[in-house]
Amino acid sequence: MYLGTQNAVTTDDQYRQFVQLGVRHINADPDGNPHDWTLDILKRHRDRLESLGLILDMVQLPLSSHPIEKQYSPDILSNGPNRDRQIDSICRLIENVAAAGIPSVKYNLNIIGIPRSPNEPGRGGSSNASFRWDKMDQAAPPSIAGVLSEDENWERIDYFLERVVPVADANRVRLACHPHDPYTPPGYRGVTRVLGTVDGLKKFVQLRESPYHGLNFCIGTVGEMLDNPRAEIDDVIRWFGQRGKLFNIHYRNIKGRKLSFMETFPDEGDMDMWSALRVLAEVGYKYMVMPDHVPHLSATADDSQAFAYCFGYIRALLQVLNETNPGAVEM
Repeated sequence: MYLGTQNAVTTDDQYRQFVQLGVRHINADPDGNPHDWTLDILKRHRDRLESLGLILDMVQLPLSSHPIEKQYSPDILSNGPNRDRQIDSICRLIENVAAAGIPSVKYNLNIIGIPRSPNEPGRGGSSNASFRWDKMDQAAPPSIAGVLSEDENWERIDYFLERVVPVADANRVRLACHPHDPYTPPGYRGVTRVLGTVDGLKKFVQLRESPYHGLNFCIGTVGEMLDNPRAEIDDVIRWFGQRGKLFNIHYRNIKGRKLSFMETFPDEGDMDMWSALRVLAEVGYKYMVMPDHVPHLSATADDSQAFAYCFGYIRALLQVLNETNPGAVEM
């Protein structure tokens, strides 16, 4: 496994900063709507990153973590009139990704985005994203997808997988789906978030079984599904890792549990992130480990300092892991 990033930057100097911080592998997108990415655009994007010392491991399909009304492919989960056209476009994109030499893609199957309650103070007064169910508008209206039963949600997800997984399989492109962040009670905003529980994720990876169908596994998001994240997370990682379903790791921690948590830096939350890394080595995980959400620091315009802290933290743990598990880590 190795350190990676998905931070969105634009200039060559910003990309070089990743290399200077010891980050060589990246999930980074060309400009524009992914439905419009041609093979030539993808190749030029890959070549640019390689010229700067980076390896392009992954790009994002036009299925994001945004609420469905802000996505490039809203009809897939809303069963709109352009559903098949959007799925066909994604299939062609996967073929172009393969032809460009990019081994994996990430995506979300998200309808209501990433619900959060107001930020809370963290270590030293940082501003940390939080989710407290008792502070949410529990009567918030449904999205443009309307009221969707659990069974119908699964049917729409399976409709997508049935058409896309064979294309990924034929082109040997790993499909890494992010879990629903966070777990919410059934029916919230008209939908039961079927990828917001461990059982739901297990069902998901066993639909349309393929070695190229798996997860963008966010340790923080999965911790948000659990009653006792510290005690439970290692076995959850082990279950998916032993089945070869881990294609990218978001290395993020929380304080709290299901329905009541605050996001934190990796070293200050409730989960033992060193233990999680050792489990990843145990199951033979061999792709990127990257920061995800970070607390916002005082007097900073962006989160680059907080991410730099996380890069150093992960890189240091990988160095220690490499000493105890030779061959498990690329440095």
